[in-house]
Amino acid sequence: MADTGKTPAWNAMSAAQAAFDAPAEELARSKKAEKSQMFGKPCMKYRGNGFMAISDGNLALKLSGQTREDALKLEGSHLWDPSGQGRPMNEWVRIPSFHSSKWPGLAGKALEYNSTLPPK
Repeated sequence: MADTGKTPAWNAMSAAQAAFDAPAEELARSKKAEKSQMFGKPCMKYRGNGFMAISDGNLALKLSGQTREDALKLEGSHLWDPSGQGRPMNEWVRIPSFHSSKWPGLAGKALEYNSTLPPK
């Protein structure tokens, strides 16, 4: 395979999965959240409420207020539409993998917000 200078898609996906797994493992170890599935995607839940998922190599977080607005300002970020049918979820922001260095802090903000929601 010729070197095109581009990261192969599978390598980018595995890097994104690793960037998701690091905070997910820490949250699971600390018993603050549990690993689960949502819309067929790996996610983290707190008291039954999903707050963090990985989808197509990008992070989706349930956020509110200024944190949500700031996340939407990140290049390439937008409301997450897990169905792909033009029905984005208002509180969920899809954040591209090239912002993976911001994922742990934003995941903490998502958990913080979701800790204010009633358990499911």
